[in-house]
Amino acid sequence: MTKWEYFITPLPLHTPGAILNNWGKQGWELVQIVVNDQGGSVAYMKRPLEDSAM
Repeated sequence: MTKWEYFITPLPLHTPGAILNNWGKQGWELVQIVVNDQGGSVAYMKRPLEDSAM
């Protein structure tokens, strides 16, 4: 069974693609983007845990 670690990060309005590409290069997969009432966005990311981290 795959075990996951999760990461939550704000997404600036002017560079969301650059932020997501940076995290993707580090093995993070985008799960969801949530927009709050004030218009800000937050990205929820996941990646498989390394064997040593289990």
